[in-house]
Amino acid sequence: MTSPLTHPTAEGRWTPRLWGSLLVLCAAMFLDALDVSMVGVALPSIGADLGLSTSSLQWIVSGYILGYGGLLLLGGRTADLLGRRQVFLVALAVFALASLLGGLVDSGPLLIASRFVKGLSAAFTAPAGLSIITTTFPEGPLRNRALSIYTTCGATGYSMGLVFSGLLTEASWRLTMLLPAPIALIALFAGIKLLPRTRREKSTGGYDVPGAVLGTTSMLLLVFTVVQAPEAGWASARTVLSFGAVATLLVAFVAVERRSPSPLIRLGVLRSGPQVRAQLGALTFVGSYIGFQFLVTLYMQSLLGWSALHTALAFLPAGALVALSATKVGSVIDRFGTARLIVLGFVFMVTGYVLFLRVDLDPVYAAVILPTMLLVGAGFALTFPSLNVQATNGVDEQEQGMVSGLLNTSVQVGGAIFLAVVTAVVTANTPENPTPQGVLDSYRPGLVVVTLVAVAGLLITLTGLRTRRPSRSVTVARSTLPEAQAEPVPARD
Repeated sequence: MTSPLTHPTAEGRWTPRLWGSLLVLCAAMFLDALDVSMVGVALPSIGADLGLSTSSLQWIVSGYILGYGGLLLLGGRTADLLGRRQVFLVALAVFALASLLGGLVDSGPLLIASRFVKGLSAAFTAPAGLSIITTTFPEGPLRNRALSIYTTCGATGYSMGLVFSGLLTEASWRLTMLLPAPIALIALFAGIKLLPRTRREKSTGGYDVPGAVLGTTSMLLLVFTVVQAPEAGWASARTVLSFGAVATLLVAFVAVERRSPSPLIRLGVLRSGPQVRAQLGALTFVGSYIGFQFLVTLYMQSLLGWSALHTALAFLPAGALVALSATKVGSVIDRFGTARLIVLGFVFMVTGYVLFLRVDLDPVYAAVILPTMLLVGAGFALTFPSLNVQATNGVDEQEQGMVSGLLNTSVQVGGAIFLAVVTAVVTANTPENPTPQGVLDSYRPGLVVVTLVAVAGLLITLTGLRTRRPSRSVTVARSTLPEAQAEPVPARD
Protein backbone atom coordinates (compact mmCIF):
# COMPACT_ATOMS: atom_id res chain seq x y z
CA MET A 1 0.00 0.00 0.00
CA THR A 2 1.25 3.49 -0.83
CA SER A 3 2.19 5.67 2.14
CA PRO A 4 0.01 8.80 2.58
CA LEU A 5 3.21 10.73 3.39
CA THR A 6 4.03 10.76 -0.29
CA HIS A 7 0.69 12.21 -1.45
CA PRO A 8 -0.32 15.85 -1.81
CA THR A 9 -2.12 17.49 1.09
CA ALA A 10 -5.82 18.21 0.92
CA GLU A 11 -4.95 21.72 -0.32
CA GLY A 12 -2.92 20.25 -3.17
CA ARG A 13 0.48 21.18 -1.72
CA TRP A 14 3.32 18.73 -2.26
CA THR A 15 5.10 17.40 0.80
CA PRO A 16 8.93 17.38 0.94
CA ARG A 17 8.92 13.59 0.64
CA LEU A 18 6.70 13.78 -2.41
CA TRP A 19 9.10 16.24 -4.04
CA GLY A 20 11.97 13.91 -3.14
CA SER A 21 10.25 10.92 -4.72
CA LEU A 22 9.58 12.89 -7.91
CA LEU A 23 13.19 14.04 -8.08
CA VAL A 24 14.40 10.43 -7.83
CA LEU A 25 12.16 9.42 -10.74
CA CYS A 26 13.22 12.51 -12.70
CA ALA A 27 16.87 11.58 -12.13
CA ALA A 28 16.33 8.20 -13.80
CA MET A 29 14.60 9.83 -16.77
CA PHE A 30 17.39 12.43 -16.95
CA LEU A 31 20.02 9.66 -16.97
CA ASP A 32 18.30 7.70 -19.75
CA ALA A 33 18.28 10.74 -22.03
CA LEU A 34 21.73 11.93 -20.94
CA ASP A 35 23.27 8.56 -21.75
CA VAL A 36 21.76 8.43 -25.23
CA SER A 37 22.98 11.89 -26.25
CA MET A 38 26.45 11.71 -24.67
CA VAL A 39 27.65 8.58 -26.39
CA GLY A 40 27.11 9.90 -29.94
CA VAL A 41 29.74 12.62 -29.65
CA ALA A 42 32.22 10.22 -28.04
CA LEU A 43 32.10 7.59 -30.81
CA PRO A 44 35.11 8.83 -32.85
CA SER A 45 37.31 8.82 -29.72
CA ILE A 46 36.06 5.37 -28.72
CA GLY A 47 36.82 3.99 -32.17
CA ALA A 48 40.33 5.41 -32.18
CA ASP A 49 41.13 4.16 -28.67
CA LEU A 50 39.67 0.64 -28.99
CA GLY A 51 40.40 0.16 -32.69
CA LEU A 52 36.74 -0.34 -33.66
CA SER A 53 35.36 -0.21 -37.18
CA THR A 54 32.41 1.99 -38.14
CA SER A 55 30.04 -0.99 -38.08
CA SER A 56 31.23 -1.91 -34.57
CA LEU A 57 30.80 1.68 -33.38
CA GLN A 58 27.21 1.61 -34.59
CA TRP A 59 26.47 -1.17 -32.11
CA ILE A 60 27.55 0.99 -29.17
CA VAL A 61 24.46 3.05 -29.97
CA SER A 62 22.32 0.25 -31.38
CA GLY A 63 23.05 -2.11 -28.49
CA TYR A 64 21.44 0.33 -26.08
CA ILE A 65 18.45 0.85 -28.38
CA LEU A 66 18.05 -2.90 -28.82
CA GLY A 67 17.91 -3.59 -25.08
CA TYR A 68 15.72 -0.57 -24.38
CA GLY A 69 13.19 -0.87 -27.20
CA GLY A 70 13.04 -4.66 -27.17
CA LEU A 71 12.20 -5.14 -23.49
CA LEU A 72 9.91 -2.21 -22.67
CA LEU A 73 6.67 -4.19 -22.95
CA LEU A 74 8.04 -6.78 -20.54
CA GLY A 75 9.42 -4.06 -18.26
CA GLY A 76 6.09 -2.29 -18.00
CA ARG A 77 4.09 -5.39 -17.14
CA THR A 78 6.78 -6.66 -14.74
CA ALA A 79 6.43 -3.40 -12.79
CA ASP A 80 2.68 -4.02 -12.43
CA LEU A 81 3.11 -7.62 -11.32
CA LEU A 82 6.22 -7.52 -9.12
CA GLY A 83 5.88 -4.02 -7.67
CA ARG A 84 6.87 -0.75 -9.30
CA ARG A 85 9.21 0.39 -6.53
CA GLN A 86 11.10 -2.90 -6.41
CA VAL A 87 11.50 -3.13 -10.19
CA PHE A 88 12.61 0.50 -10.44
CA LEU A 89 15.28 0.22 -7.73
CA VAL A 90 16.74 -3.09 -8.96
CA ALA A 91 16.91 -1.81 -12.55
CA LEU A 92 18.52 1.46 -11.39
CA ALA A 93 21.20 -0.51 -9.55
CA VAL A 94 21.92 -2.52 -12.71
CA PHE A 95 22.13 0.74 -14.71
CA ALA A 96 24.72 2.13 -12.28
CA LEU A 97 26.82 -1.06 -12.42
CA ALA A 98 26.69 -1.21 -16.23
CA SER A 99 27.75 2.46 -16.43
CA LEU A 100 30.76 1.74 -14.23
CA LEU A 101 31.78 -1.30 -16.28
CA GLY A 102 31.30 0.60 -19.55
CA GLY A 103 33.86 3.19 -18.49
CA LEU A 104 36.46 0.61 -17.43
CA VAL A 105 36.43 -2.04 -20.19
CA ASP A 106 39.15 -2.21 -22.84
CA SER A 107 37.25 -4.36 -25.34
CA GLY A 108 34.74 -3.36 -27.99
CA PRO A 109 32.46 -6.39 -27.45
CA LEU A 110 32.43 -5.82 -23.68
CA LEU A 111 31.56 -2.16 -24.19
CA ILE A 112 28.70 -3.12 -26.51
CA ALA A 113 27.51 -5.70 -23.96
CA SER A 114 27.50 -3.07 -21.20
CA ARG A 115 25.48 -0.77 -23.43
CA PHE A 116 22.93 -3.53 -24.04
CA VAL A 117 22.63 -4.14 -20.29
CA LYS A 118 22.12 -0.40 -19.72
CA GLY A 119 19.37 -0.35 -22.32
CA LEU A 120 17.81 -3.41 -20.71
CA SER A 121 17.78 -1.75 -17.29
CA ALA A 122 16.31 1.45 -18.74
CA ALA A 123 13.52 -0.69 -20.23
CA PHE A 124 12.48 -1.42 -16.64
CA THR A 125 13.17 1.95 -14.96
CA ALA A 126 11.27 4.01 -17.58
CA PRO A 127 7.83 2.34 -17.37
CA ALA A 128 8.18 1.67 -13.64
CA GLY A 129 9.04 5.32 -12.97
CA LEU A 130 6.22 6.67 -15.11
CA SER A 131 3.68 4.33 -13.53
CA ILE A 132 4.83 5.31 -10.01
CA ILE A 133 3.99 8.90 -10.89
CA THR A 134 0.60 8.05 -12.40
CA THR A 135 -0.39 5.95 -9.38
CA THR A 136 0.90 8.47 -6.84
CA PHE A 137 -0.65 11.62 -8.30
CA PRO A 138 -4.42 11.66 -8.94
CA GLU A 139 -5.53 12.23 -12.51
CA GLY A 140 -5.96 15.94 -13.21
CA PRO A 141 -3.90 19.05 -12.38
CA LEU A 142 -1.58 17.35 -9.88
CA ARG A 143 -0.62 14.55 -12.26
CA ASN A 144 -0.33 16.94 -15.20
CA ARG A 145 2.15 19.07 -13.27
CA ALA A 146 4.17 16.04 -12.17
CA LEU A 147 4.31 14.59 -15.68
CA SER A 148 5.32 17.91 -17.22
CA ILE A 149 8.27 18.12 -14.80
CA TYR A 150 9.16 14.45 -15.34
CA THR A 151 9.15 14.55 -19.14
CA THR A 152 10.96 17.89 -19.19
CA CYS A 153 13.81 16.28 -17.23
CA GLY A 154 14.20 13.81 -20.09
CA ALA A 155 14.46 16.57 -22.68
CA THR A 156 16.83 18.54 -20.44
CA GLY A 157 19.00 15.45 -19.96
CA TYR A 158 19.25 15.00 -23.71
CA SER A 159 20.28 18.61 -24.24
CA MET A 160 22.74 18.63 -21.36
CA GLY A 161 24.21 15.35 -22.59
CA LEU A 162 25.28 17.06 -25.80
CA VAL A 163 27.06 19.78 -23.82
CA PHE A 164 28.62 17.40 -21.28
CA SER A 165 29.86 15.08 -24.00
CA GLY A 166 31.57 17.93 -25.80
CA LEU A 167 33.40 18.85 -22.59
CA LEU A 168 34.15 15.39 -21.22
CA THR A 169 35.33 13.84 -24.49
CA GLU A 170 38.09 16.44 -24.60
CA ALA A 171 39.56 14.72 -21.51
CA SER A 172 38.53 11.09 -22.11
CA TRP A 173 35.60 9.27 -23.68
CA ARG A 174 35.52 7.05 -20.58
CA LEU A 175 34.18 9.97 -18.55
CA THR A 176 31.05 10.01 -20.71
CA MET A 177 30.46 6.38 -19.75
CA LEU A 178 31.29 6.85 -16.07
CA LEU A 179 29.32 10.05 -15.39
CA PRO A 180 25.90 8.33 -15.07
CA ALA A 181 27.20 5.86 -12.43
CA PRO A 182 27.49 8.20 -9.41
CA ILE A 183 24.25 9.99 -10.33
CA ALA A 184 22.44 6.64 -10.54
CA LEU A 185 23.87 5.53 -7.18
CA ILE A 186 22.76 8.75 -5.46
CA ALA A 187 19.28 8.33 -6.97
CA LEU A 188 19.24 4.68 -5.86
CA PHE A 189 20.00 5.42 -2.20
CA ALA A 190 17.52 8.32 -2.20
CA GLY A 191 14.90 6.09 -3.82
CA ILE A 192 15.29 3.38 -1.18
CA LYS A 193 14.36 5.96 1.45
CA LEU A 194 11.81 8.09 -0.41
CA LEU A 195 9.89 6.05 -2.98
CA PRO A 196 6.48 4.83 -1.78
CA ARG A 197 5.90 1.15 -1.33
CA THR A 198 3.43 -0.01 -3.94
CA ARG A 199 1.02 -2.89 -4.11
CA ARG A 200 1.54 -5.74 -6.52
CA GLU A 201 -1.27 -6.59 -8.88
CA LYS A 202 -2.99 -9.83 -7.98
CA SER A 203 -2.67 -12.03 -11.05
CA THR A 204 -5.38 -14.67 -10.94
CA GLY A 205 -4.30 -16.20 -14.23
CA GLY A 206 -0.60 -16.50 -13.47
CA TYR A 207 2.14 -14.91 -15.53
CA ASP A 208 1.78 -14.59 -19.28
CA VAL A 209 5.00 -16.43 -20.13
CA PRO A 210 4.12 -17.15 -23.82
CA GLY A 211 3.08 -13.51 -24.31
CA ALA A 212 6.26 -12.27 -22.64
CA VAL A 213 8.45 -14.48 -24.86
CA LEU A 214 6.61 -13.56 -28.08
CA GLY A 215 6.33 -9.86 -27.25
CA THR A 216 9.97 -9.47 -26.25
CA THR A 217 11.27 -11.54 -29.18
CA SER A 218 9.19 -9.64 -31.73
CA MET A 219 10.31 -6.23 -30.38
CA LEU A 220 13.98 -7.30 -30.23
CA LEU A 221 13.83 -8.61 -33.80
CA LEU A 222 11.98 -5.51 -35.05
CA VAL A 223 14.53 -3.11 -33.58
CA PHE A 224 17.44 -5.28 -34.76
CA THR A 225 16.03 -5.48 -38.30
CA VAL A 226 15.42 -1.74 -38.54
CA VAL A 227 18.88 -0.89 -37.20
CA GLN A 228 20.58 -3.27 -39.66
CA ALA A 229 18.39 -2.52 -42.69
CA PRO A 230 20.42 0.47 -44.01
CA GLU A 231 23.58 -1.66 -44.01
CA ALA A 232 22.02 -4.90 -45.24
CA GLY A 233 19.67 -3.20 -47.72
CA TRP A 234 15.95 -2.63 -47.27
CA ALA A 235 15.12 -4.93 -50.18
CA SER A 236 17.66 -7.63 -49.27
CA ALA A 237 16.48 -11.15 -48.55
CA ARG A 238 17.76 -10.87 -44.99
CA THR A 239 15.73 -7.73 -44.27
CA VAL A 240 12.57 -8.97 -45.96
CA LEU A 241 12.71 -12.31 -44.15
CA SER A 242 13.35 -10.56 -40.83
CA PHE A 243 10.32 -8.32 -41.29
CA GLY A 244 8.28 -11.38 -42.24
CA ALA A 245 9.40 -13.10 -39.04
CA VAL A 246 8.46 -10.00 -37.03
CA ALA A 247 4.98 -9.99 -38.58
CA THR A 248 4.54 -13.69 -37.80
CA LEU A 249 5.64 -13.22 -34.20
CA LEU A 250 3.31 -10.24 -33.74
CA VAL A 251 0.33 -12.18 -35.11
CA ALA A 252 1.12 -15.02 -32.72
CA PHE A 253 1.52 -12.50 -29.88
CA VAL A 254 -1.92 -10.98 -30.55
CA ALA A 255 -3.49 -14.45 -30.67
CA VAL A 256 -1.92 -15.36 -27.32
CA GLU A 257 -2.90 -12.06 -25.68
CA ARG A 258 -6.54 -12.45 -26.74
CA ARG A 259 -6.75 -15.77 -24.93
CA SER A 260 -4.51 -15.11 -21.92
CA PRO A 261 -6.26 -14.60 -18.55
CA SER A 262 -3.41 -12.25 -17.51
CA PRO A 263 -2.03 -10.73 -20.74
CA LEU A 264 1.21 -8.83 -21.13
CA ILE A 265 -0.88 -6.19 -22.97
CA ARG A 266 -4.63 -6.04 -22.59
CA LEU A 267 -5.58 -5.35 -26.20
CA GLY A 268 -8.81 -3.67 -25.15
CA VAL A 269 -6.82 -0.63 -24.03
CA LEU A 270 -6.17 0.11 -27.72
CA ARG A 271 -9.88 0.55 -28.39
CA SER A 272 -9.57 4.02 -26.88
CA GLY A 273 -9.14 6.76 -29.51
CA PRO A 274 -7.04 9.03 -27.25
CA GLN A 275 -4.81 6.08 -26.37
CA VAL A 276 -4.18 5.15 -30.00
CA ARG A 277 -3.52 8.79 -30.93
CA ALA A 278 -1.07 9.08 -28.03
CA GLN A 279 0.85 5.98 -29.14
CA LEU A 280 0.98 6.99 -32.82
CA GLY A 281 1.75 10.58 -31.84
CA ALA A 282 4.72 9.43 -29.75
CA LEU A 283 5.92 7.19 -32.60
CA THR A 284 5.94 10.01 -35.18
CA PHE A 285 6.93 12.85 -32.86
CA VAL A 286 10.08 11.23 -31.49
CA GLY A 287 10.83 9.53 -34.81
CA SER A 288 10.87 12.86 -36.63
CA TYR A 289 12.95 14.59 -33.96
CA ILE A 290 15.62 11.86 -33.77
CA GLY A 291 16.00 11.97 -37.56
CA PHE A 292 16.21 15.76 -37.47
CA GLN A 293 18.81 15.80 -34.70
CA PHE A 294 20.92 13.24 -36.56
CA LEU A 295 20.94 15.26 -39.79
CA VAL A 296 21.56 18.59 -38.09
CA THR A 297 24.51 17.15 -36.16
CA LEU A 298 26.04 15.84 -39.40
CA TYR A 299 25.40 19.17 -41.11
CA MET A 300 27.05 21.22 -38.37
CA GLN A 301 30.08 18.99 -37.77
CA SER A 302 30.75 17.46 -41.20
CA LEU A 303 29.87 20.39 -43.46
CA LEU A 304 30.29 23.49 -41.31
CA GLY A 305 33.26 22.11 -39.36
CA TRP A 306 31.80 23.00 -35.97
CA SER A 307 33.20 21.31 -32.87
CA ALA A 308 31.11 18.97 -30.73
CA LEU A 309 30.72 21.70 -28.10
CA HIS A 310 29.77 24.31 -30.72
CA THR A 311 27.12 21.94 -32.05
CA ALA A 312 25.79 21.25 -28.56
CA LEU A 313 25.49 24.98 -27.86
CA ALA A 314 23.55 25.41 -31.10
CA PHE A 315 20.95 22.95 -29.79
CA LEU A 316 20.92 24.53 -26.34
CA PRO A 317 18.12 27.11 -26.97
CA ALA A 318 15.67 24.26 -27.65
CA GLY A 319 16.68 22.45 -24.47
CA ALA A 320 16.62 25.64 -22.42
CA LEU A 321 13.10 26.44 -23.61
CA VAL A 322 11.93 22.98 -22.60
CA ALA A 323 13.59 23.24 -19.18
CA LEU A 324 12.12 26.68 -18.46
CA SER A 325 8.63 25.43 -19.26
CA ALA A 326 8.82 22.48 -16.83
CA THR A 327 6.59 23.84 -14.08
CA LYS A 328 4.21 25.71 -16.40
CA VAL A 329 3.09 23.11 -18.93
CA GLY A 330 0.95 21.24 -16.41
CA SER A 331 -1.30 24.26 -15.86
CA VAL A 332 -1.52 24.82 -19.61
CA ILE A 333 -2.66 21.20 -20.04
CA ASP A 334 -5.27 21.76 -17.32
CA ARG A 335 -6.68 24.72 -19.21
CA PHE A 336 -6.60 23.57 -22.83
CA GLY A 337 -6.46 19.75 -22.64
CA THR A 338 -3.92 17.44 -24.23
CA ALA A 339 -5.40 17.18 -27.74
CA ARG A 340 -5.04 20.88 -28.56
CA LEU A 341 -1.52 21.11 -27.17
CA ILE A 342 -0.34 18.02 -29.07
CA VAL A 343 -1.65 19.49 -32.32
CA LEU A 344 -0.06 22.89 -31.61
CA GLY A 345 3.23 21.22 -30.71
CA PHE A 346 3.25 19.30 -34.00
CA VAL A 347 2.54 22.55 -35.87
CA PHE A 348 5.60 24.11 -34.24
CA MET A 349 7.74 21.09 -35.12
CA VAL A 350 6.63 20.99 -38.77
CA THR A 351 7.21 24.75 -39.13
CA GLY A 352 10.69 24.43 -37.64
CA TYR A 353 11.61 21.56 -39.96
CA VAL A 354 10.37 23.48 -43.01
CA LEU A 355 12.40 26.54 -42.02
CA PHE A 356 15.55 24.43 -41.71
CA LEU A 357 15.24 23.37 -45.35
CA ARG A 358 16.59 26.85 -46.18
CA VAL A 359 20.07 26.13 -44.78
CA ASP A 360 23.13 26.50 -46.98
CA LEU A 361 26.90 26.20 -46.57
CA ASP A 362 27.19 29.63 -44.96
CA PRO A 363 24.17 29.98 -42.63
CA VAL A 364 23.41 32.94 -40.41
CA TYR A 365 22.65 31.27 -37.06
CA ALA A 366 20.27 33.93 -35.75
CA ALA A 367 18.25 34.06 -38.96
CA VAL A 368 18.12 30.39 -39.98
CA ILE A 369 19.11 27.93 -37.25
CA LEU A 370 17.93 29.72 -34.09
CA PRO A 371 14.28 30.09 -35.20
CA THR A 372 14.16 26.36 -35.94
CA MET A 373 15.63 25.49 -32.53
CA LEU A 374 13.11 27.71 -30.73
CA LEU A 375 10.17 26.22 -32.63
CA VAL A 376 11.40 22.68 -32.00
CA GLY A 377 11.88 23.49 -28.31
CA ALA A 378 8.37 24.93 -28.05
CA GLY A 379 6.95 21.89 -29.85
CA PHE A 380 8.76 19.50 -27.52
CA ALA A 381 7.67 21.42 -24.41
CA LEU A 382 4.00 21.18 -25.38
CA THR A 383 3.78 17.80 -27.08
CA PHE A 384 5.83 15.32 -25.07
CA PRO A 385 4.25 15.98 -21.64
CA SER A 386 0.80 16.04 -23.26
CA LEU A 387 1.37 12.66 -24.92
CA ASN A 388 2.32 11.15 -21.55
CA VAL A 389 -0.75 12.62 -19.87
CA GLN A 390 -3.09 11.47 -22.64
CA ALA A 391 -1.70 7.93 -22.66
CA THR A 392 -2.04 7.45 -18.90
CA ASN A 393 -5.35 9.23 -18.25
CA GLY A 394 -8.35 7.01 -17.61
CA VAL A 395 -6.23 3.86 -17.18
CA ASP A 396 -6.74 1.62 -14.14
CA GLU A 397 -3.95 1.73 -11.56
CA GLN A 398 -3.05 -1.93 -12.07
CA GLU A 399 -2.42 -1.29 -15.79
CA GLN A 400 -0.34 1.91 -15.53
CA GLY A 401 2.93 0.01 -15.94
CA MET A 402 1.59 -1.75 -19.02
CA VAL A 403 0.52 1.52 -20.68
CA SER A 404 3.79 3.21 -19.68
CA GLY A 405 5.77 0.39 -21.28
CA LEU A 406 3.64 0.62 -24.41
CA LEU A 407 4.20 4.38 -24.69
CA ASN A 408 7.96 4.07 -24.20
CA THR A 409 8.01 1.29 -26.80
CA SER A 410 6.35 3.66 -29.29
CA VAL A 411 9.01 6.26 -28.50
CA GLN A 412 11.95 3.89 -28.95
CA VAL A 413 10.62 2.02 -31.98
CA GLY A 414 9.66 5.30 -33.65
CA GLY A 415 13.16 6.66 -33.13
CA ALA A 416 14.81 3.49 -34.45
CA ILE A 417 12.56 3.11 -37.50
CA PHE A 418 12.60 6.68 -38.76
CA LEU A 419 16.31 7.20 -38.07
CA ALA A 420 17.01 4.13 -40.20
CA VAL A 421 14.72 5.44 -42.96
CA VAL A 422 16.35 8.89 -42.92
CA THR A 423 19.82 7.31 -43.01
CA ALA A 424 18.84 5.17 -46.00
CA VAL A 425 17.40 8.16 -47.89
CA VAL A 426 20.53 10.25 -47.31
CA THR A 427 22.81 7.38 -48.32
CA ALA A 428 20.83 6.77 -51.51
CA ASN A 429 21.17 10.44 -52.52
CA THR A 430 24.87 10.86 -51.70
CA PRO A 431 27.00 11.13 -54.91
CA GLU A 432 30.04 8.91 -55.42
CA ASN A 433 32.43 11.87 -55.36
CA PRO A 434 30.58 14.29 -53.13
CA THR A 435 31.32 17.99 -52.93
CA PRO A 436 30.16 19.96 -49.89
CA GLN A 437 27.17 21.16 -51.87
CA GLY A 438 26.47 17.60 -53.02
CA VAL A 439 26.50 16.37 -49.42
CA LEU A 440 24.13 19.17 -48.39
CA ASP A 441 21.84 18.26 -51.28
CA SER A 442 21.80 14.65 -50.06
CA TYR A 443 20.64 15.84 -46.63
CA ARG A 444 17.61 17.68 -47.99
CA PRO A 445 15.59 14.55 -48.94
CA GLY A 446 16.22 13.29 -45.41
CA LEU A 447 14.89 16.57 -44.00
CA VAL A 448 11.84 16.22 -46.24
CA VAL A 449 11.23 12.72 -44.80
CA VAL A 450 11.54 14.15 -41.26
CA THR A 451 9.00 16.84 -42.14
CA LEU A 452 6.57 14.35 -43.70
CA VAL A 453 6.74 12.10 -40.62
CA ALA A 454 5.85 15.11 -38.44
CA VAL A 455 3.02 16.03 -40.84
CA ALA A 456 1.68 12.47 -40.53
CA GLY A 457 1.72 12.84 -36.74
CA LEU A 458 -0.09 16.16 -37.05
CA LEU A 459 -2.82 14.65 -39.22
CA ILE A 460 -3.28 11.73 -36.82
CA THR A 461 -3.59 13.99 -33.78
CA LEU A 462 -5.93 16.38 -35.59
CA THR A 463 -8.56 13.64 -35.55
CA GLY A 464 -8.78 14.19 -31.79
CA LEU A 465 -10.20 17.67 -32.42
CA ARG A 466 -12.97 16.64 -34.80
CA THR A 467 -15.45 16.02 -32.00
CA ARG A 468 -15.39 17.51 -28.55
CA ARG A 469 -16.55 15.28 -25.77
CA PRO A 470 -17.81 16.59 -22.45
CA SER A 471 -15.32 16.51 -19.60
CA ARG A 472 -15.42 13.32 -17.63
CA SER A 473 -14.61 12.70 -13.99
CA VAL A 474 -12.24 10.16 -12.60
CA THR A 475 -12.78 8.97 -9.04
CA VAL A 476 -9.50 8.26 -7.31
CA ALA A 477 -9.53 5.05 -5.27
CA ARG A 478 -9.68 5.67 -1.53
CA SER A 479 -7.18 2.91 -0.92
CA THR A 480 -4.38 4.98 -2.45
CA LEU A 481 -5.19 8.50 -1.23
CA PRO A 482 -5.97 10.15 2.08
CA GLU A 483 -9.65 10.72 2.87
CA ALA A 484 -9.57 14.37 1.83
CA GLN A 485 -8.26 13.51 -1.61
CA ALA A 486 -10.74 10.78 -2.55
CA GLU A 487 -12.97 12.90 -4.73
CA PRO A 488 -13.77 13.31 -8.43
CA VAL A 489 -10.99 15.06 -10.36
CA PRO A 490 -11.79 16.59 -13.75
CA ALA A 491 -9.72 15.22 -16.60
CA ARG A 492 -9.35 16.33 -20.19
CA ASP A 493 -8.13 14.47 -23.24
